Amino acid sequence: MEGELPNNEAMKWSVRRDLFMQELKKLSYIAAPMVTVTVLQYVLQVVSVIMVGHLGSLELSSVAIATSLTNVTGFSLLSGLVGGLETLCGQAYGAKQYHKLGIYTYSAIFSLLLVCIPVCVVWIFMEKLLLLMRQDPLISHEAQKYSVWLIPALFGAAISKPLVRHLQTQSLILPMVLSSFAVLCCHVLMSWVLVYKLKIGSVGAAVALCVSNWLYVILLAFYIKFSVSCKNTRLTFSVDAFYAMGQFFRLAIPSAVMVCLKWWALEVLVLLSGLLPNPKLETSVLSICLTISTLHFTVPYGFGAAASTRVSNELGAGNPQKARLAVWAVMFLAVAETITASIILYCCRYLLGRAYSNEKQVWNYIAVMTPFICLSTVTDSLQAVISGIARGSGWQKIGAYVNLGAFYLVGIPVAIVLGFTEHLKAKGFWIGIVIGSVLQSTFLSIITGFTDWQKQATKARERIHEGRLSEANE
Repeated sequence: MEGELPNNEAMKWSVRRDLFMQELKKLSYIAAPMVTVTVLQYVLQVVSVIMVGHLGSLELSSVAIATSLTNVTGFSLLSGLVGGLETLCGQAYGAKQYHKLGIYTYSAIFSLLLVCIPVCVVWIFMEKLLLLMRQDPLISHEAQKYSVWLIPALFGAAISKPLVRHLQTQSLILPMVLSSFAVLCCHVLMSWVLVYKLKIGSVGAAVALCVSNWLYVILLAFYIKFSVSCKNTRLTFSVDAFYAMGQFFRLAIPSAVMVCLKWWALEVLVLLSGLLPNPKLETSVLSICLTISTLHFTVPYGFGAAASTRVSNELGAGNPQKARLAVWAVMFLAVAETITASIILYCCRYLLGRAYSNEKQVWNYIAVMTPFICLSTVTDSLQAVISGIARGSGWQKIGAYVNLGAFYLVGIPVAIVLGFTEHLKAKGFWIGIVIGSVLQSTFLSIITGFTDWQKQATKARERIHEGRLSEANE
């Protein structure tokens, strides 16, 4: 009997290892193409900034400011709100309540289209808003022009983002990869023709983004309509979609707060950089740093999307232990990725600025900022993955409170003090954000470690049957 104990322990360890490896394969199957999708989608904006940036510092600064504000008030808001759909669709799919995926998706589309209306008003009066914030008049005028031409892209995003989540929660990632790649190829060609050949400048970049967004909507809708893979989850309109909007917003609003608070904090600092001495240089450098950081963020965001899918599916199916295993597996992937990314960024620190600007002063400034960008990649990876876990589980409210405290009670105040009072300028801004990110990642990691997955599975079942129970009560 004494000799059997080590064998039993070895057998248990072997079983756990096999289960862990199986979960890694499942996550990789979702994460790898999802990373590709998020990178390809984000590169659309990067292409626009790069092409306009080579026209001059005024064009680069105005598009950087416009991109910041349109992200803050529009695109990031939609990205955050649609996180509520990951909880609803993912858990419904795991519970095999396939008819509810169409109801929830239509509910999200209607909700996001409503949100777009007040956002458009803000974009139309962008110049006055920037002037109130003491931004340069020339930059403000060009930024408004870019933003107004970008309005059709906002409505396209309000439809494409729910469609992406509809497919993501079913692990149907390949069609999104192919669609995103096709859209990017068209976007590069359109941007080059409109910006350089037709000499429309920043307006041409905005028009190219609009066309690309709607092309993406058409390709995704076509796949969902005719693909055999979606035969059980075909999007069929029902008036229940309007009744589900309340349930969607209850998850969507804290999801938006959780996802957007850091994004908004970074964009606020880009705007504040316009108040620093030599605002064109500081704004350009900080916007480039933000672009690099956000481009990297698409990779762990893909991991987070995979985690959201796996966790929500298993909780919906009533398998809390498998959901917990998925959490550990995706954290392992995140740590491996962030180490690799930080090393590559640091080694390329003297080359990064050359991709965005022709000015040597910008190149040197970016090289100085790169070590701080590397630090933020570590915290970004953890935050992105844990946010995905939160969306899959449905505890977005907790994440929202953590982000609020980390960035708005600590990160931004420290950044303002270091940037203005200590005269560290853009470097001080970024250090403040890194401090906020460290606090955020630490608290979110602790919360994830102490999560009761059995309780989360029970909540998932209650959430799935919420509509049915309310109908019964009536």
